Amino acid sequence: MIFGKSLAFDQVNVSEAASAAEDSIANAASEDYFVQCLQNGDPEAFDKLILRFSPDIYGILFRLTENREEAADLTQETFLSALKAIKGFRGESSLKTWLTRIAINHSRNRRRWWQRRGIDRTFSIETPIGDGEATLGSTIAATGESAEADLLKRERETAIRRILLDLPLKFREAVVLCDIEGLSYEEISAALDISIGTVKSRISRGREEIRRRLKDF
Repeated sequence: MIFGKSLAFDQVNVSEAASAAEDSIANAASEDYFVQCLQNGDPEAFDKLILRFSPDIYGILFRLTENREEAADLTQETFLSALKAIKGFRGESSLKTWLTRIAINHSRNRRRWWQRRGIDRTFSIETPIGDGEATLGSTIAATGESAEADLLKRERETAIRRILLDLPLKFREAVVLCDIEGLSYEEISAALDISIGTVKSRISRGREEIRRRLKDF
């Protein structure tokens, strides 16, 4: 099976693809029908799958990795894996959650690959999000208009960056998926293959660790 669309991902391609695919996916009779088309090897259905979900998957991977190129590469790997595994999809979760789980697994594998080589490629809170100049740190940090408030904001951003770099990966994944990507506990549970109780625990412990280390700010 060959994709009709290119599997080369970057920020521009992903953004354009999202708007281009919105209407086509909305017109599908149902997700069940769409899944059936995918499982039957319909190349147009795979094109739509990539166009509809690549922005979300790229965004998650971008926030769990250090740079755009790696996120794009992992996004490509995610959809190639989805192509191979789609016949085993049983609809126990949404397609987005299923793809997120595949993406998380690829991200973990890539991280282990780097660590075995003595290179710790970690998430940077100062990396720009999307096409603009805003960073994750700027979305989390306190805002202020005065020089003093601006200095405090920068100090807070630096502190958050250090905290996230030190935060265990399992907590960072849960916090990113919940507080940044806006996934429900049920979706995170399915994506990470853990119980809802464990999801809540990891989010709580991650948030608490961030709050504890930010207490002076």
